[in-house]
Formats: sequence, structure tokens, C-alpha cells
Amino acid sequence: MRLTIATWNINSVRLRLDLVGRLAAEQNPDIICLQETKCPDDKFPLRAMAEMGYPHAALNGQKGWHGVAMLSKLPFESIERRAFCDKNDCRHIAVTLGAAAGLDSPVELHGFYIPAGGDEPDPDVNPKFAHKLAFLDELAACDRLAAQGRSGRAILVGDLNVAPLEHDVWSHKQLLNVVSHTPVEVEKLTAWQAAGDWVDVMRRQVPAAEKLYTWWSYRAADWTVSNRGRRLDHVWASAPLAPGFVAMSVLTEARSWPRPSDHVPVLATFDL
Repeated sequence: MRLTIATWNINSVRLRLDLVGRLAAEQNPDIICLQETKCPDDKFPLRAMAEMGYPHAALNGQKGWHGVAMLSKLPFESIERRAFCDKNDCRHIAVTLGAAAGLDSPVELHGFYIPAGGDEPDPDVNPKFAHKLAFLDELAACDRLAAQGRSGRAILVGDLNVAPLEHDVWSHKQLLNVVSHTPVEVEKLTAWQAAGDWVDVMRRQVPAAEKLYTWWSYRAADWTVSNRGRRLDHVWASAPLAPGFVAMSVLTEARSWPRPSDHVPVLATFDL
């Protein structure tokens, strides 16, 4: 069975509901994982999603900020939501797909929205940056996530808000002191990945020596001219599932859709 997963920081699901519909119509992924939905669960546009072909939903949202969701053509066996750093700020959702979804062996799918961290890369003066670092530390120390990465059948996607590699940003030297590419963030994200032997499948298709971006700032007058992007959105697979990775695409053109998010969708396909 082949499974295609889309991950996208939508930056308000209700404001950009038509763009979710366009993604569904043009790409037809089996599951759409959204971040920064900015929508409480009781206000989530479930009927519209079902009309797009996604009758199954897992939600973890709040009013105005953060929020994650998974929309699926396939039923879930279970749904899990975790809080980190003693904050219930709606940054994680996980589902298990099993026999009802047509799988012989269950697969667990995690969606994350890591804190952005603000502008100042100093945890002593910037509480948002301190929160981000603590969040990453807690993920690296999570034994269950590590076990899933090393020996489970698991996929982890989302806006991880760190561009770890040199060519994940438009200028490695100029962004070393910019939040999302600082050495301390890269070190902590890498420690989390290494704790579970998670495989960065996007870089299996696009070599690390090549530029790869999923986000372009709203501040650019014309993002296509400057192309000052960063790869903030990621797809990781557990060691047992990584060999089944088939293909990945970054829908760069979505950055030019009407009233776009500053992130674009990433689609990954696995042979399960």
C-alpha cells in the first residue's frame, strides 16, 4: 500500500480554507497534516474538509494561536495529543493507522509545530527562544519517541522551525545568528533526530549539497526574485520505514497562490 502525506503550515485554516481545497484537488494526498491552524476544535471547518474528501480528522487547536490537525481519507485507530514544557499550547497531534486503513501493520504519524522562538537568539533575554530550546530538549529526552524512531513504524512531520543544514537556508553565514539557523537550535534538533535514529527523507531525495526551502518571508517584496528561503518543514521516517520512502515534492508554486501562507506544502509518499 502506498501512502502520501502532505504537511503544511497553513497560517490560519479558516482564512486559507480555499488553499487547502486546492491542495486536495490538485495533489489528492491521503492525509493532510496542518500546523498553525489558529482555530479551536469546535470551530474547525470539518464539514468543508469532508466535502473535499477527508472525512476523518484529528484536532488539537486553540483560539488565535498555534494548533495542529490531521485530515485523512483513511480512518484512525487512535488519536493522541501531548503537551510539552508544561504548556497546553496545541503543538502536537499523533494518529495510528491500522487494519481499517488497509495496513497489515500499524503506522503511527506524528505532527508537530515547534515554537518559532521570536527574534532574539538569547534565552536569557527572550522567553520565546528559551521555550523553543526547552521544547527541543524535551523531545530529545522523550524515550517513547526515540523508541518509535529506532524500531517502530512511524513518520514524523511538521513545521519544526529549524533549518539545520547549510543549504537549508539562502545564506549559511548571514543566518548563523538568526533564529531558526543558530548553532544551538541546530544542535538540539539534531540531538532529537539522533536520539531516535530518525531519517530525514527529504534529504534522501534532494542531496544536502543542494538548496531546499519550504518557507519564504512575507517581508520580501517579491520572494521569487530574492529567493531567500529556509527549510523549516520536515518529514522524518523511523529506521524501519525509511526504506519504503518513495518520493517527495515541495510545492513551491503554492507560495504564489492568492493570499498564501509563508510556508508551502511538502508531500511525501511511502510504500508501506
